[in-house]
Amino acid sequence: MLRKLYLVPVLALLALPALSRAQFEAGNWELKLNGTGSNDQDFRTGAAAVGLSLGYFTTKELEIGVRQGLIWSDGGSAWAGDTRLFADWHFDLDRWQPYVGANVGYQYGDNVNDSWLAGPELGVKYFVNATTFIDANVAYEFNLEEGLDTGAFFYGLGIGFKW
Repeated sequence: MLRKLYLVPVLALLALPALSRAQFEAGNWELKLNGTGSNDQDFRTGAAAVGLSLGYFTTKELEIGVRQGLIWSDGGSAWAGDTRLFADWHFDLDRWQPYVGANVGYQYGDNVNDSWLAGPELGVKYFVNATTFIDANVAYEFNLEEGLDTGAFFYGLGIGFKW
């Protein structure tokens, strides 16, 4: 009988996230830290990056914001950065918040042609409590001057906080 009493606090802890209010509301801010990886269309070359994102919800579905990334490639011999503006539309499924959107920005640094980029993106945020979520995403970025054939896939995993 006493062994069963040990399950009560465990079940209560598991139920807390389900009881939390995880939805975004108009006026919420979001800060996200992430790591990403990328590859060319043929999966021959790759890179790793870290990023920071700040977003604002104009409605409970529409988020606009800015992202800053730092990219490391070619075995650490090349560094680059990118700054992008984004807009994402969220679908409210309580703790799960899938989204689709687009971004546009500028890349710069070693061994890259300074250029304007744009592309579609999609992802999902999973709230672990009312203010903290895990984000998984994928995007296809292409050079605006050279067209869709110059694109690359970017995928990432991050942690975010809303307030």
